[in-house]
Amino acid sequence: MQITSKFTIAVHMISAIDYFQDSEKVTSSFLAGSIGANPVIVRNVMGNLKEAGIIGISQGKSGIRLTKGLAEITFYDVYKAVDCVEDEGLFHFHENPNTKCPVGRNIHRAMDGKLRQVQDAMENELRHITIADVAADVKKEGGTADCDDMNQ
Repeated sequence: MQITSKFTIAVHMISAIDYFQDSEKVTSSFLAGSIGANPVIVRNVMGNLKEAGIIGISQGKSGIRLTKGLAEITFYDVYKAVDCVEDEGLFHFHENPNTKCPVGRNIHRAMDGKLRQVQDAMENELRHITIADVAADVKKEGGTADCDDMNQ
């Protein structure tokens, strides 16, 4: 079980847009350099965030911008926007438990509700953390807004 890296890429992306919006033209190439990821992956995640109404993209001087305040964007919003979990849920159940075995025959029913409870608890926690929390920690760590060496 693992949430895809699209989640952390999206949080990084939103944080970088906020951090650099006043000092740099934020583009997909710029973000790919900051994230250290393939630009195609970055553009795919950008598309997810745009569709969710979290970012706006324009060809011109403004580049990529946030359409919501950081305190309005929760981890849950990002998690849902980048579709980290397939429709069947966070936990993928093994395909073929042996129905001739009493454990195999009943394990799905015995676990389904419990696994849903775990996923619900995690998703509820994601609703309480905002990108503003992450951005504050990034800014607290300091550094300059100079990324000249980033794309080299």
